[in-house]
Amino acid sequence: MKNRIEEIRNEKNLRQEELAKAMGVSRQTISSLENGRYNPSIMLAHKLAKFFEMTIEEIFIFEEDE
Repeated sequence: MKNRIEEIRNEKNLRQEELAKAMGVSRQTISSLENGRYNPSIMLAHKLAKFFEMTIEEIFIFEEDE
């Protein structure tokens, strides 16, 4: 699953550390999310969407298997 977290975070001039603190996770978790090495729980995805005032679908790109 791809996401736009880094893009959105940069648009809002937030550092990974700041976003991590707001989400209650480590900076490494944010880094792993941005690099596609980690898929968030539905709760974390919801918190990110609420924080950025977006929908989950606007942040995360779900790719269906062909």
